[in-house]
Amino acid sequence: MNTIFSIIVPVYNRPEEIQELLESLVEQDFKDSYEIVIVEDGSAQDSKEVVKGYQEKLQISYYFKENTGPGDSRNYGMQNAKGNYFIILDSDCILPAQYLSEVKKELHTNFVHCFGGPDAAHESFTAVQKAINYVMTSFFTTGGIRGGDTSVGKFQPRSFNMGISKEAFDKVGGFGQIHPGEDPDLSFRIWKAGYITRLFPKAFVYHKRRIDWNKFYIQVNKFGMVRPILNKWHKGTAKLTYWFPTLFMIGLIGVFIMALAGIIFPLGIVIGYFLFLFFDALVKNKSIKVASLAIFAALTQFTGYGIGFLKSTILVNFSKREPEVLFPKLFFKKK
Repeated sequence: MNTIFSIIVPVYNRPEEIQELLESLVEQDFKDSYEIVIVEDGSAQDSKEVVKGYQEKLQISYYFKENTGPGDSRNYGMQNAKGNYFIILDSDCILPAQYLSEVKKELHTNFVHCFGGPDAAHESFTAVQKAINYVMTSFFTTGGIRGGDTSVGKFQPRSFNMGISKEAFDKVGGFGQIHPGEDPDLSFRIWKAGYITRLFPKAFVYHKRRIDWNKFYIQVNKFGMVRPILNKWHKGTAKLTYWFPTLFMIGLIGVFIMALAGIIFPLGIVIGYFLFLFFDALVKNKSIKVASLAIFAALTQFTGYGIGFLKSTILVNFSKREPEVLFPKLFFKKK
């Protein structure tokens, strides 16, 4: 298959991010022709002028549409793209120079109709961004489900860095209206259609995640709420590991109660785990500040996801109302 890439990027009120992403695309060592499709999702601060500044350097199409969410915007971009293989990126990503070359190499070596790549922290990121990146990508906090050499099970590509062939897109109909969670939902439907997904470990991006602690909590809380909905929609995809953050937080409460009662050993295990995270983050980031913040980021991640997962599990399984009614903020509606 002769792959012709179309890079699809939805953007919402973040013109400065598009500038960084486009600049990194200018620096690609990739020699083949490809196009970039920017889809402005009803932004008040649009990226039109930024895109204009790169139209002589890159082959770019720019579309402005009503706000219908990132999933629908990606679908819109793919429907208007000219290539036969779509690479989907978030606007807050920066690409290393070899990114497109690595994607091409992987597809030519072992073609798949859908792939995902990992994310990494750029040296220019803030300490908070690096700490959050660590807990979102570490095997010891997420089990490797977001990509990496230790990724476990069938890989579920994430929409900040994934690719899908036009054939597979046409077959499954693209992304749904749930957000977050539209990417694993797409993966499950791709599997049901008979295609496989694969991790491209060297096709990584620098995922900037312009986020603070409150936004991070809200994000992981939504991730937790989405998972039981996906489990209900896609029978047989539920895993025991999805319960780990909830069980960890319940167990942590129990550990502190036991410690107050004079039973110290379980507390030692918890302290040992967080010390392990600290030193692992220290080795990977070479920063005591980042390693320290990684402990707080892990606690935020476990708490937010664990609470969201438990709440959603109870409501989804014991309420007669549909998820769209139970959690309206998790769904975009087409206009």
